[in-house]
Amino acid sequence: MTRHLQREVNKLKKKILKLGKVVQENLDDAICSVKAPDVELSKKVIQRDALIDLMEVETEEECLKLMALYQPVAIDLRFIIAALKMNNDLERIGDLAVNIAEQTETLSGKKRIKVPFDFDVMSEKVQIMLSNAMDATLNMDVGLARQVCKADDEVDEIHVGMYSKVQEVIVKHPDWADYLIRYLSVSRYLERIADHATNIAEDVIYLVEGEISRHGIGRKLSDKK
Repeated sequence: MTRHLQREVNKLKKKILKLGKVVQENLDDAICSVKAPDVELSKKVIQRDALIDLMEVETEEECLKLMALYQPVAIDLRFIIAALKMNNDLERIGDLAVNIAEQTETLSGKKRIKVPFDFDVMSEKVQIMLSNAMDATLNMDVGLARQVCKADDEVDEIHVGMYSKVQEVIVKHPDWADYLIRYLSVSRYLERIADHATNIAEDVIYLVEGEISRHGIGRKLSDKK
């Protein structure tokens, strides 16, 4: 039975990686649609979310089936639990990519102005975080996973710092308020995506080292309370 379980676990890993690839593509397109802005591209992002939702449900069903049929233990059980969590985080990233894309139509009808915070840097950091999180999952690379966790602080710093910058510009140019508030929303969605990418990276650390590293707390499964 162990051989059969291992084969099924490998198939599950491929499902997670495939879902991650689709989610990455949707996030990239959502960001491009806002930058352009490109309404047609944003519509494709929104439509593709149905596929992501379907893949998420199928993956969850696979996880539950494996737990029921094989009653896995040790590393196999840890992987299935981590896969369930990653699956949920990826689906949430897909939803947030849709939220970003939904800002495009409004932005396309506005006069283009210079955004008072570095949107390009922030969006690129988040894209790299998600890409690295999935690469860490593929290769069980704890070092890369820890890089993702560290990068989350940088994204948080950009997100927090831009509020005062936007406020200053709105005081001077109140007619720009709607445009800038849309970008504030996008920034918030990106910050949440970074959090979900960090969750995935933390699950890789859990898988490889048996360490639960959420909330800045590192605890091995063997640690006593």
